[in-house]
Amino acid sequence: MTEGWVWDESLFEGAAPHYRRGRLPYAPGLVPLLADVLAPDGTGRLLDVGCGPGTLTLPLAHLFDEVVGVDPDEGMIAEALRCATAAGTGARGRGRAVWVRMRAERLPAGLGSFDVALFGQSFHWMDRDLVAATVRDMLRPGGALVHVSPLAGESRDTSGLPWPDVPFGDIAGLVGEYLGPLRRAGRGVLPGGTPGGEAAVFAAAGFAEPERYVVPGGQALERDEDDVVSWTYSMSSSAPHLFGARLAAFEAELRRLLRAVSPTGRFSARVPGTEVFVRRGPLTGRPADRLTG
Repeated sequence: MTEGWVWDESLFEGAAPHYRRGRLPYAPGLVPLLADVLAPDGTGRLLDVGCGPGTLTLPLAHLFDEVVGVDPDEGMIAEALRCATAAGTGARGRGRAVWVRMRAERLPAGLGSFDVALFGQSFHWMDRDLVAATVRDMLRPGGALVHVSPLAGESRDTSGLPWPDVPFGDIAGLVGEYLGPLRRAGRGVLPGGTPGGEAAVFAAAGFAEPERYVVPGGQALERDEDDVVSWTYSMSSSAPHLFGARLAAFEAELRRLLRAVSPTGRFSARVPGTEVFVRRGPLTGRPADRLTG
């Protein structure tokens, strides 16, 4: 992780109820792409490391016999369990979901071996060298590591859509007025942001050169005022707890800002493209296990 910054359990405190509503979705072709590239036969196991509220775990569950979501945040695991129950992804039968609250650094933690290990916008929060090496050893022969993120650097033109753009720059400025100029992250700050260079980390852990896929986005979205407020609170840099006693004042000012931009409370956006890297793991290893209980 970034030098000088130490992870603590308040990183996403209070963000879980806002995460699923506030975050922009992955491109809709992501699940079909992974089904095609990974070709699961319905009998394997998926490990989602840093699963959050099950954003990717649950849409992929039907492709596997068992999916295991791991996340250190209590609220995220509770939200994932709630969403799994609502979706009918139960604890028995094909596609069952198991949720484990713990840091990735504690793996393998007796979870067994897996056909696919997934990181969806989570790897940068971990001790990456340690986690990459551990996950490699948890993959069964021919297994794959999948790294998913929004496509960086793309331009999403909203001209022609019916509502104003979300004023992301103004929101960032308001957050800075309340929380200071340095990017907050838990009890610490990340002046330079989160680290990159994942390719070198995975290569050092013994993974093969990646297969890269881009799932196009661009679909029109309508976002309402509550969606944008939830987007703000879903970020580690503006999680609700960071505002302390000033939370109500911040939200009131945020909503005034949004209404000044769009008196109807409606905003236009487009679905981001999604970038996928698939890295094949070891050719030898342990057979897949299944958690019981």
